[in-house]
Amino acid sequence: MTHIIRGLQQIRPIHRGCVATIGNFDGVHLGHVAILNALKRRAQRMQAPACVILFEPQPLEYLHPGQSPVRLTRLRDKLALLQQQDIDQILILRFDAVLAAHTATQFIQTVLVARLQIRYLLVGDDFRFGRDRQGDFTLLQQAGTEHGFIAESLTTVETAGTRISSTRIRAALAAGDLATATHCLRRPYALSGRVCRGAQRGRTWGFPTLNLRLTEANCSLRGVFLVRVAGPEGERWDGVANVGRRPTVTSEAVLLLEVHLLDVSADLYGERVQVQFRQRLRAEQKFASFELLQAQIARDVRQARRLLEKTAGW
Repeated sequence: MTHIIRGLQQIRPIHRGCVATIGNFDGVHLGHVAILNALKRRAQRMQAPACVILFEPQPLEYLHPGQSPVRLTRLRDKLALLQQQDIDQILILRFDAVLAAHTATQFIQTVLVARLQIRYLLVGDDFRFGRDRQGDFTLLQQAGTEHGFIAESLTTVETAGTRISSTRIRAALAAGDLATATHCLRRPYALSGRVCRGAQRGRTWGFPTLNLRLTEANCSLRGVFLVRVAGPEGERWDGVANVGRRPTVTSEAVLLLEVHLLDVSADLYGERVQVQFRQRLRAEQKFASFELLQAQIARDVRQARRLLEKTAGW
C-alpha cells in the first residue's frame, strides 16, 4: 500500500530515512519508470521506503500560468499510475509563493534533510530546482557530502536515438501520432473524468454520447478516434470519440470529449470513466449542416467496426 503524504506537516517517523526522487512525473512514461525501478532497487538494498516527491500545481503552472505545457495526466491519474509501480510513499508538496521563494539550499535543508531525513536521492540528468532553478545535480552531491546522503543521477532513456520525455509525448499527441505516444507511455494514452450531461443531440441522431469536459491544460488531442472505455465497475466498451469544440453544433469555446459506445447503452451520468485512445480516424471538421455531420458520424462508426474486426482480441 502506497502512503500518500499531502504536505510536510503530514510526514511521520515511518516516512523518514527514505530513498527519494523528485519530479513532475507527468505521464509516468518509460523514462519515469526507469527512474522508479532504479529507486526501488536502491530502496531494497538499503531497506528503506521508496519516496516520490511531487509538486501540485506543477511549478511552471504556478510561475507562468497559461504558458505551462499541457498535462498528460491529472494528479488523480498520476497518483494511480505511481501506485501501480509499487512506490512506498508519495509526498505531494503544494507549490505556492512560500515554496517558490525557497533557494535550492533551503529546499535541501528544509525538505530533504530536516523533514524527510533522506538517505539517497535519485534525479534525472537534467534536474534543476530551487528559486530561479539555481539548484543542480552538483549542488545535490555537495549537500549529500555535508548532510550524509547519496545523490545520483540517471541518464535519459532513449528509443531509436530519441529521448523519451513528456514533451515528446505531447508533440506526438498533438500530431495524432498515437503509436509514438503509446510506445513512450507503455500503454495507450487515456483521459478520465466524470460523465456530465450534454445537449443530448446525439440521441436524436441515433448516436448517444458520454460527455467529459476538458480544458486546454489537460488535453493535447483533437479529432475523432477509436477508443476503449473503462467503466466504474471495470467494464470495457469499444467506442468512437470526438475531442474538440463541436464547430458544427455550437460556437461556444468549450472543449469536450464525446464518446459513442458501440452496441452498448449505459446510464453513466456522474460516474468516473477512463477513455483509452487506440487509433485516430480523422480530424475534427465543421459541416454545412447537421445532416452532413450525422452522415459522417455514421461513416466513422462503420470505419471503427472495420478496424475492430481486423484487430480481434485487441
